Amino acid sequence: MSASRSPQTNSSFYRMVAARDEGVLVESFMIKRPSVGQRMAAGKALRKRVSRAAQSVYENRRDRPDPVEILERQSATRVQKLVPVRYGRMLANPFAFLRGSAAIMASDLSRLPITGTRVAACGDAHVKNFGVYASAERNLVFSINDFDEVYVGPWEWDLKRLATSAVVATQFMGGTKAQSEQAARECVRFYRKRIYRYAEKGYLDVWHDRIDERAVLQSLAPRERRTAYEIIDKVRHIRPLEKLTERVNGTHRFIEDVPLIVRETRSESGAPIKLMLDRFLRAYIDSLAYDRRVLLSRYQIVDFARKVVGVGSVGTRCWVLLLQGIDGDDPLFLQVKEAQASVLEPYSDLKLPFGHEGRRVVFGQRLTQGSPDIFLGWGRADGHGFYVRQLAELKGDTEFESVETFHDYCGLCGWALALAHAKSGDPAVIAGYCGKSDALDDAIRKFAMSYAKQTEQDYEALVKAKRIGSIKALLE
Repeated sequence: MSASRSPQTNSSFYRMVAARDEGVLVESFMIKRPSVGQRMAAGKALRKRVSRAAQSVYENRRDRPDPVEILERQSATRVQKLVPVRYGRMLANPFAFLRGSAAIMASDLSRLPITGTRVAACGDAHVKNFGVYASAERNLVFSINDFDEVYVGPWEWDLKRLATSAVVATQFMGGTKAQSEQAARECVRFYRKRIYRYAEKGYLDVWHDRIDERAVLQSLAPRERRTAYEIIDKVRHIRPLEKLTERVNGTHRFIEDVPLIVRETRSESGAPIKLMLDRFLRAYIDSLAYDRRVLLSRYQIVDFARKVVGVGSVGTRCWVLLLQGIDGDDPLFLQVKEAQASVLEPYSDLKLPFGHEGRRVVFGQRLTQGSPDIFLGWGRADGHGFYVRQLAELKGDTEFESVETFHDYCGLCGWALALAHAKSGDPAVIAGYCGKSDALDDAIRKFAMSYAKQTEQDYEALVKAKRIGSIKALLE
């Protein structure tokens, strides 16, 4: 991976991943830390190594790996009968393809110059991986809501993927070139302004910061607030028990939707799934704080089903569980999802010290969200690492309908990404590099437009692979 390291960076995340012992975060609490001004100056100095204008460059190199081959290598580790579903979803349109092609873009980004300032990179920061969810205090906040690919990586990789997704999504909605460019610029502009604000805040202030309902509504123009309020109100009234289940002989059961939600009795290895899930939950509960263990132990499993989720995640092993508490009117929905290696890991010269992909996902979410789902944890079963989170617990995303309102949404995504990076990296160094002008906005806008064209070409390559029969796709 091409990298420019900054020895002046004061990122606890950077030091942690470089340490052999995951407990060694600092050599001593007596060592003086660089000031905000010094760290901003260090970030500004990085422009001499990689100029902001250089962030605009994307070229389709002759030695570029075949995009379909990258997808096929990913598919080899997934549930084979679901791979056609994944390809079918990706073939819906170029935006759907982009959502499922994080591995392709990670490969391309790894060949570009980077600043060397690292964060807990989402790895798949496209616009549909942001949305509203409930914090541990059950308040609604706007944030990244997918961490399957999280890994230590350059902050600009996330920002470039976000801006590119804004362009491709705008094109999907029928927007013009100017509107596509403006969507990308809004992602970067909000990111740049917010990372500068976080650079000047105290560490605890950043840690506890949330993009809550009030902040979301205040950030929007008056004409857009009604739409945002309707989305938030819809999320607030989500009722998973009514949405996901039906009553059968007086008991709630998951509604099957083959092949997306299927009640299965045995795993791929032939083991009874109910016993496997019970073993898994007993292993997973050890990853929780003791008070959460006590709470979870009061529930029992009453139903479960295999569920296909997202676009990029299709084919990974995933189950939804319905647990019951008091007297049949106390449901708890959990999602047990396989965690495979991050698409960023092959291109990172710093390795996380966990040895468990589920723990990596949980670590990334806790680090960048502060107080996420109280039942977030990890475990292992049937030789696979998984993580667990609550399912549909006041969680939702946005359906893109209007190019005009989409620009405001892109700004929110840029803000949420800045907050995640500020919590896991050094916002002062990043802010020093970004600067106060629109130079970075313009550079990444150019990159996003170029990579959007690459996405269209890769999409057509997958269409061709389906046409000639080298892949099988199940169109929904």
